[in-house]
Amino acid sequence: MKKVARGAAGVLAAGAAAAAGWCLLLRPRTDQPGWETFQGVRYAHRGLHDAGAGVPENSLAAFRRAVDHGFGAELDVHLMADGNLAVVHDSDLTRVCGKAALVEDLTAADLKDYPLQGTAETIPLLGEVLALFERETPLIIELKAAGGNDEALTDRVMEVLADYGGDYCIESFYPAVVRRLRERYPRVIRGQLSENFFRGSETGGLSRPAAAVMTLLLTTSATRPDFIAYHYTDRNCTSLRLMKKLYGVHEVAWTVRDRAAMEALEREGVTVIFEGFVP
Repeated sequence: MKKVARGAAGVLAAGAAAAAGWCLLLRPRTDQPGWETFQGVRYAHRGLHDAGAGVPENSLAAFRRAVDHGFGAELDVHLMADGNLAVVHDSDLTRVCGKAALVEDLTAADLKDYPLQGTAETIPLLGEVLALFERETPLIIELKAAGGNDEALTDRVMEVLADYGGDYCIESFYPAVVRRLRERYPRVIRGQLSENFFRGSETGGLSRPAAAVMTLLLTTSATRPDFIAYHYTDRNCTSLRLMKKLYGVHEVAWTVRDRAAMEALEREGVTVIFEGFVP
């Protein structure tokens, strides 16, 4: 019996140590001021776009429309071959422009040849979008790394933002981007994007171990994000719930497509990125 008791005690001790380690891995940054700027604002996903009305996603028209309605916006940024920053979601432009090209291979001069969704709108540069929001509403800027350019992308974005007078925070699915922000730009409010990568849309060919690490937010101890932006249908993730309970981490929910879900999240104090309707 004593051996059984010692064995059970050992198992309990190991379990407690594993739980404590898990909690330490999930420790975000909690002392950075400024999050209040982003609370109480609704963020239009890729701008307040409406393809049926000729306003494509991530277009200047969509961003103007968001500003006109008093919304902030979420937008996506890629590093181009000439060092410029393109605001577009997909690296492969086939879906949004009808042409098979990688935006990372293009220059700013090329963008005039890539109309968005059959409209007169073309892919904007980050500076053009910033000019619309500077004295208006906040931005959530997502960095889309490709081909190992996470540091170069992050540094170039921060260079462009150096003289920006508006409010912004930065998020990314790529932990290397969030880590770069932690190491080089600690004053910037930074966020880790995630979802259930075992059934999500952003897997990018992740291995099962990598998918588990990303789903469970196990890069947090290295990146120390200020907020977690999680797909709202997956937000029952145990790690996210622990981070909120233990550390009070800020939560952003994406991408919400109905008013009832949006309002329920907001009642919980969650910041919402919405799409497909006008709140």
